[in-house]
Amino acid sequence: MLAFRPLSRCLWSVSWIVLAGSACLAARPLTTSAPAPPRGYASTDEVKAAVGRGEVRLINLLALTPTHVVVKPDVEYGRVGDISLKLDLYQPRKLERNVPAILLIHGGAWKSGHRSVYRPYCIKLAERGYVAATVSYRLSGQAPYPAAVHDVKCAVRWLRANASALHVDPDRIAAMGGSAGGHLAMMLGYSPKVAELEGDGGNPRASSRIQAVINFYGPTDLTTPFARVQPVVVSFMGGRPYEEAQGMYRQASPLAHLTRDAPPTLILHGTIDDTVPIEQADALATRLKELDVPCEYVRLEGWPHTMDLAQSVSDYCWYKIDQFLARHLPLPAGATAPAEETGRPGKSGKTAPESRAAEP
Repeated sequence: MLAFRPLSRCLWSVSWIVLAGSACLAARPLTTSAPAPPRGYASTDEVKAAVGRGEVRLINLLALTPTHVVVKPDVEYGRVGDISLKLDLYQPRKLERNVPAILLIHGGAWKSGHRSVYRPYCIKLAERGYVAATVSYRLSGQAPYPAAVHDVKCAVRWLRANASALHVDPDRIAAMGGSAGGHLAMMLGYSPKVAELEGDGGNPRASSRIQAVINFYGPTDLTTPFARVQPVVVSFMGGRPYEEAQGMYRQASPLAHLTRDAPPTLILHGTIDDTVPIEQADALATRLKELDVPCEYVRLEGWPHTMDLAQSVSDYCWYKIDQFLARHLPLPAGATAPAEETGRPGKSGKTAPESRAAEP
């Protein structure tokens, strides 16, 4: 998440209070029928109160890994100096043909967070038949912009360079991220021809171009009067204020890179987001429409930042994600993973081991 406001304003902080004592439940199955948009609220505080009353149920971030999903943790995808860049890979167990891959990028205001928060999403995608990878990148305290962009581009190059061994279709790779991760997913999608954003983490001969973007409430323009004065944005820019580095702020804005050959984009954003204002998503959707780039905009009335932590919102968003991927990154015939229930014992009578517990 992008902490433009104190973290206590975000639903994320509530989720860990509620989930701390929760049991590990089965992941929800693929949504096949269109759910209704969940009823929203007037403010983030009202959402938090509804969570406290049990009116809004939160997703379970600690679900067991199903036996038909293989997890390969701590895979090095690149190296910058002495820093090892790592990802966790999730694949359907019986993968016999190349399938599309989805790179997931965590949020945390570019300064915090961990790739393991997207573990449940990776499980969902692998259950559907995709190869999924959740990636770590250098945070702003380690290295400011454009280091994080360099790293996620390196991760795409690694996926493409190793596509055959990973059973990945190198021509069908997407990126999905939330908040700061959504920003980085958009930078991947919209700046494939900007040489200075590639970095030197590895596999320089492979392309970092992606074929689809899924953006959860990510900032699209860091040059707006609101965005450019936010401390986390200034920190991401290496401490340089907007007045001293206008060109850098523009280069770091996904909106500035949009062209007619931008990849199809799914935007998911809540209208009462007081961390990344809804106007950021509105501007992106408007520009994509002007350029005739395939785009679907899920503008959820009355939901705040990190809205997909609410189960009803998550169900609705995953329906939209499934439809988007079916249109723009379809699985090859017969590649869908078997429908087994998460956490149930397999033929051996054992549940698949966990790679790690989810972390904030």
